[in-house]
Amino acid sequence: MLDFSFTEEQDYFRRMLKDLAKDELLPNYTKWDREGITPRHLWKRLGDVGITGLRIPAEYGGSEADCVTTGIAAEEIGRGDFNLTYAVMLNALIGEIIASHASEELKDQYLPPLAEGTSIFGIAITEPDAGTDAGGIKSTALRDGDDYILNGEKSGISVATEADAFIVFAKTDPSLGNRGISAFIVPSNLEGVDSRGYEDMGNVAIGRGSVYFNDVRVPANHLIGEENKGFAQVMNGFDLSRLLIGLQCVGAAFQSLDETIEHVKTRKTFGKALATYQGVSFPIVTHYSKLEMLKWQAYRGLWLRDNNKKHSKESASVKWLGPLYSQEAIHECLLLNGHYAYTKEMPLEQRYVM
Repeated sequence: MLDFSFTEEQDYFRRMLKDLAKDELLPNYTKWDREGITPRHLWKRLGDVGITGLRIPAEYGGSEADCVTTGIAAEEIGRGDFNLTYAVMLNALIGEIIASHASEELKDQYLPPLAEGTSIFGIAITEPDAGTDAGGIKSTALRDGDDYILNGEKSGISVATEADAFIVFAKTDPSLGNRGISAFIVPSNLEGVDSRGYEDMGNVAIGRGSVYFNDVRVPANHLIGEENKGFAQVMNGFDLSRLLIGLQCVGAAFQSLDETIEHVKTRKTFGKALATYQGVSFPIVTHYSKLEMLKWQAYRGLWLRDNNKKHSKESASVKWLGPLYSQEAIHECLLLNGHYAYTKEMPLEQRYVM
């Protein structure tokens, strides 16, 4: 039997997030984006309503929510402030990795503040010469007594300038290729850790940048799971994060379309509302339909993950088409809203360069 309905709890959660996005995020989205800062108090606010701890077990202060519920959070927060969707996606990915693989000591130390939204974590995989090819990373973490000596550069890291700690993936046995990668929790205040922010065209409020590790002594007990098992940890997590990224984009695009629909219903040219012209209504319907298809593909992937079924195909599809379809829809909204849409006072410009 096919069932496309959400549970009563999920419907309530969605309504609550819609109100939060409308009342607390949308009114300030452009301001925060122009300032280019990550409003840390909002991560705490998201923690208060359970968003930063969705994939963290209840015993560590999390909500222990399923993946579908996490997707709802990504979509609805995307409507209010695309930058803040990183609190959903990063914490879901990082929470899963720590909860599934780390020692009890690390779980006790790092999961509660992560769930509360009082601690911001980044995930450091990408390097100047290794993106999706995670096995091509060059950073090393070599054992030295009770520590690992970490060296390397990570690039394109979200919250690089704001993170209190990173999950860093480095080679503990370079001779093994991707089978020699391990994961570590690395506090950003350790000696030898440095970061540099980028001047990005979009998403400036998430503090994207490069992180440098120069002879950083990482305590051996900060190894996550077994040595040389980090590659499998992150690849499994990618399937979740790709689905969430798609829904983040869909949320921003749906909000843009909803705002545009209200605009064309009231804006008149030659005595008629813009919405009465097929050249206006047809593109809106086209983009809405494409986003609906993509949204349900994403939720199907999340449902498959919740039920321990293969979902890599769905994940890759949503990650590829989510940003593409969403940007196309937002571009149409820019055109239909006229010259006002190109000002930084409206959120369409920021959403377009997300």
